[in-house]
Amino acid sequence: MAKRDPEIITDKDAMRKWSRSMRAQGKSIGLVPTMGYLHQGHISLVKEAQKHSDLIVVSIYANPGQFAPSEDLATYPSDFQGDIEKLRSLSGGVYVVFHPQNLYDYGTNGDESGKNGSSNSCSSRDDKETRGEGSAVSCIEERQSGHETWVRVERLEKGMCGKRRPIFFRGVATVVTKLFNIVEPDIAIFGKKDYQQ
Repeated sequence: MAKRDPEIITDKDAMRKWSRSMRAQGKSIGLVPTMGYLHQGHISLVKEAQKHSDLIVVSIYANPGQFAPSEDLATYPSDFQGDIEKLRSLSGGVYVVFHPQNLYDYGTNGDESGKNGSSNSCSSRDDKETRGEGSAVSCIEERQSGHETWVRVERLEKGMCGKRRPIFFRGVATVVTKLFNIVEPDIAIFGKKDYQQ
């Protein structure tokens, strides 16, 4: 199989239009969702997706919805050009890299300046001061983006990692739902890195 340069799509509507166009041509679409800074594990997921679908979309989006204000989203590693080079070097390749700037602020259609999602800074203030005891808040809520709808996985939120990171699973489930609704894949491939995820 030939190597190819992936098309980079940042706009949600353009991504959905591409997917629907490919599906109308009878193609199946595989999605590999990532937060970027790709490594061999991600590459193995892409290779697995290639076995099950005609076209591969890799999303690269550092999701602020899974970071609490006390966690430093701004220091999450990023090497977009390095990621593209790794994907370009794959036999069979990746057709699209979906790299939205923001999936949470409304009216921007995903094209807001900033690294992987508007401002990547999140206050380091004590959570209890900013949200009150007993409720969870993410970087998204602290920024007052207007985003109010979340996907909850209530039992997973209560055990193991969920005890220490109460908003994490809600953020992951929400962004995956958003990606599914935008990309509209036939299959999605996830790693086994974290048992609870």
